[in-house]
Amino acid sequence: MMPGYLVFDPATRRLRLDPHEQAFVQNPYEAYAFLHGASNAFFWENYGFWCFGGFDDVNRLLRDRRFGRQNPAGIPDSRGIGEDRSHLTAFDGIEANSMLELEPPVHTRLRTLVNRAFVSRQVERLRPRVEALANGLIDRFEPDGVDLLPSFASPLPITIIAEMLGVPVAMGPQLLDWSHRMVAMYMHGRTRETEETANRAARDFSDFLRGYVTERRKQPGDDLLSLLIAAQEDGQKLSEDELVSSAILLLNAGHEATVHQTGNAVRTILAQGGDPCRFFTSPDATTAVVEECLRFDAPLHMFLRYAYEEIEAAPGITVRPGEMIGLLLGMANHDPLAFAEPAAFRPGRADQKNLSFGAGIHFCIGAPLARLELQVSLKTLFERLPRLHPAEEPRFRDSYHFHGLEALVVGF
Repeated sequence: MMPGYLVFDPATRRLRLDPHEQAFVQNPYEAYAFLHGASNAFFWENYGFWCFGGFDDVNRLLRDRRFGRQNPAGIPDSRGIGEDRSHLTAFDGIEANSMLELEPPVHTRLRTLVNRAFVSRQVERLRPRVEALANGLIDRFEPDGVDLLPSFASPLPITIIAEMLGVPVAMGPQLLDWSHRMVAMYMHGRTRETEETANRAARDFSDFLRGYVTERRKQPGDDLLSLLIAAQEDGQKLSEDELVSSAILLLNAGHEATVHQTGNAVRTILAQGGDPCRFFTSPDATTAVVEECLRFDAPLHMFLRYAYEEIEAAPGITVRPGEMIGLLLGMANHDPLAFAEPAAFRPGRADQKNLSFGAGIHFCIGAPLARLELQVSLKTLFERLPRLHPAEEPRFRDSYHFHGLEALVVGF
């Protein structure tokens, strides 16, 4: 049945759905379920491009090198509200050197240098630190209840990534503020004020990091910033602009999605009722519940790609060079052709897989770290507070395509 807040024409596969519609913000899966039955590919008029929500399509298109993150026109982000981008010089400067926005061979060089700190064996060494940090945060919870987002979900990943990079943990709130202002550039319906605020944040963030890079060049440590300064791949070091962009990307990506996923996962687990500790009886069980949380309620629902040539992206859908497509990760994770009863939360499901970290050459470099943080923090939280319960109904932020809660107030 078609939800009343959307209009879909099956003949043209055109969809009208305001991404700020509250019914959709609070539960996008109702619309996804309808679209899975109607068409996994559709032209989303509110965005102005073709979108794909089938698991196989999204997985295939993420890996198709004829699509990429780098705008053929040369502007990293062309979704501005006007042609003039002179007020976005600082923001564009960071994006121009971000591995998330680049393609080979530059992407390959940057990713190879940065990836050394994020391989699973390196990340595994952080497990005791993450556990100690989680316990320390829980120790500070107010006895009459707490909002888990600012008290637990947010400080844990920003502390870990700040410590990894070697920047002051005390700067955490400022780093978060800069990050939130920059990430707002990717929201639907942004304004000139949003753009100017993001540019100021990009400039201040960059200036802060350049100061730390200068210090680390004089006095290297064993942190990631020092590693990136010293790292060489076939004699090629990161330039200072690449170094700053990489650090900002790691700081932003190192917490933004993990915060949303932590909140979404706690909400999902509490909604199952009963003793939450039953999901964390062994390392394998903990891994399984985290993977199902990633599938069930992902923190990122849309990822964009540019076409580099004329491509038939799906039967009857031709995309021209320079045009964008939307890949709907949250919808793909609920595809009934890929999952038995996709709306059911089943940590032990035999068909466990997800696209929440993407796929292909842009697969999330921080996935091992995010998985470890989720495994440790969720297990610690529910073992310490087995009577954890929502103190008020959690609501999602109006921020599609980032899918996360406004607050998660709990009692215990």
